[in-house]
Amino acid sequence: MNVPVDLPTDHQVLVDTRFTVPGMRCAGCIAKIERGLGELDGVESARVNFSAKRVAVRHDPRTEKSALIEALNQLGFEAQEVSANPLASDDRESRQLLRALAVAGFGMMNIMLLSVSVWSGAGGVTRELFHWLSALIALPVVAYSGRPFFASAAMALRYRRTNMDVPISIGVLLATALSLYETLTGGEHAYFDGAVMLLFFLLAGRTLDAAMRGKTRAGIGALLGRMGRSGSVIQPDGSTRRIDAEQLEPGMLMLVAAGEALAADGVIEQGSGAIDNSMLTGESAPEAVSVGAVIHAGSINLLEPLKVRISAVAQDTAIAEIARLMDEAGQSRSRYVRIADRASRLYAPAVHTLAALAFAGWMIAGAGWYQSLVIAIAVLIITCPCAIGLAVPAAQVVASNALIRRGLLVKDGTALERLAEVDIALFDKTGTLTLGEPRADISDLDEAEKSIALALAQTSRHPLSLGIARSLAGKIAPAAIEQVREESGQGVAAECGGTAVALVRPGSATQAMAVDLLVGSKRKRIIFNDLLRSDAAETLAALGAMGIDGSIISGDRSGAVASIAAQLGIAGMGAMDPAAKLEFLSRLTKTGHRPLMVGDGLNDGPALAAAHASIAPGTASDASQQAADAVFVGEKLMPVALAVHTARQTMQIVRQNFAFAIGYNILAVPLALAGLVTPLIAAIAMSLSSLVVVANSLRLARSGRAVG
Repeated sequence: MNVPVDLPTDHQVLVDTRFTVPGMRCAGCIAKIERGLGELDGVESARVNFSAKRVAVRHDPRTEKSALIEALNQLGFEAQEVSANPLASDDRESRQLLRALAVAGFGMMNIMLLSVSVWSGAGGVTRELFHWLSALIALPVVAYSGRPFFASAAMALRYRRTNMDVPISIGVLLATALSLYETLTGGEHAYFDGAVMLLFFLLAGRTLDAAMRGKTRAGIGALLGRMGRSGSVIQPDGSTRRIDAEQLEPGMLMLVAAGEALAADGVIEQGSGAIDNSMLTGESAPEAVSVGAVIHAGSINLLEPLKVRISAVAQDTAIAEIARLMDEAGQSRSRYVRIADRASRLYAPAVHTLAALAFAGWMIAGAGWYQSLVIAIAVLIITCPCAIGLAVPAAQVVASNALIRRGLLVKDGTALERLAEVDIALFDKTGTLTLGEPRADISDLDEAEKSIALALAQTSRHPLSLGIARSLAGKIAPAAIEQVREESGQGVAAECGGTAVALVRPGSATQAMAVDLLVGSKRKRIIFNDLLRSDAAETLAALGAMGIDGSIISGDRSGAVASIAAQLGIAGMGAMDPAAKLEFLSRLTKTGHRPLMVGDGLNDGPALAAAHASIAPGTASDASQQAADAVFVGEKLMPVALAVHTARQTMQIVRQNFAFAIGYNILAVPLALAGLVTPLIAAIAMSLSSLVVVANSLRLARSGRAVG
């Protein structure tokens, strides 16, 4: 008897919807959104991408998108569904913060100059004049530069929630209002300098954070930029029409000229030759293709024109899928975001409570509203987490500058934190462990053969021909050849002094990195090697000394990977596409490892984004450089080991900075509560605590000189 069974909800097909949420300001917002949406009926999960200020929601298709937007509104965040261009970037916030920082810096310097005179003992009319001048500078500065904090705090309060901007805004506004009251009544003290100084330090950190997030998004745009911008479509009457990539449709027949990048995925219907498919496979050698072969957007046709029947366009192409993988992988990066989340949930209520208790306690003690308010403001300012906030970025900046001098650029704000934690290193082969440029072995050629080989190679743009030309250029003069002809997928032929000469493909399909030089009936084989970086073994040894094992994961042929792995004495896996690399990284992560990915190809982009930390060589594709946390330049691989070594030193300094910052608050907060600190002294103390953290971090300037 068959009994109908209702499938459980988790067997239903779920859909993913993305929303832009520009109002996310701190780590606390991440947890609030993910928890709030995750509790809704029909929602399986919600993941925030803080870099892009987006949230990806996986939900039952019966759940209306408008209901999700309304839920975000109830949480206190304006939201809208991602537009047709889901990977677009917007740097308006960075520009706004930079302008606010510049205004705050200008105001702070001028007000501090006036304050020096007041501190030096200026009184009477002079003091009142300086207070009024300070007010004229401070009021517009606070109004303009404080907008990022005020807007965020207002939104939080509107929906009856708090964030870190609420106590900051209250402290700045109360200090400014009290200073204005003092100025109007001819009082002795004004705290405009403290309020503006507080804004400047906070804006500096927020501007740096916004810049880092902008760099994170740039890699995906660079990746999609590799796709052809337009394609030549063959009309029914045989004519061709050039149309934009966005207008291409599946089923169209596209003519791809030699040297052109494909604008869509498709199947070859006519023609044969070779394509540069390195952006997907990482393989430096050209890939032979013929009728029936599937080729992808972003690949470059190297030889004769091809007719391609389009199978996928725009966001359905393989390269767009890689972009999505990179974007998704970047959504969960560092455990430090979660630590900051927990800290932010405690900070705002703790500060509010302390300030309120200080005010109430001193009122009860009979100090009066003015003195009680001054003490409450001092508590708000002195507890500003600037020293704690600078503990990590100050050390990062100094260490990053030291590494730049050693040939490594650290791009991501949390890269050093994660580099210090890695316990396994995964390397791509071509262009990473190797130099990525086929080098021809010409040792078996005599002078005449070298001259002929150079002449033939200079007539072709094939990557192996370029390798021959690089090996021979400047060493010998090219021979005089004539009747040059290049045959698709076969080679280049000519005549030299009445003798037939040619550079042709070897007869064996296994010799992908070789060509044969024909001079009459004589044949010489030229083998190409993608040379290892000179210090690859030394770098792996240095990583091993730090407890980090290395291995290879590559899209190259398994045989080529095995050969390099054997030379270096490490494990290696070949023929891995982007999804396979991501799956391998996921398995490592689930078993407790924190992998470092080092790669250069566009096919490495998702893995670079998903790894605990990532590094790319300076010769890598734009997208890979942008996806990676750091980029090293030159032919040496040692900057990879140097980065890990310096990162571990950096985290030691960070822990020292945190210890000082916590000790500062343990000492300073009781003094403020006891009424022994004015708002100005509170701002100065807060600034001095920041300077101590910076000075300690400057010790990292000596880092990067040696590994070990």
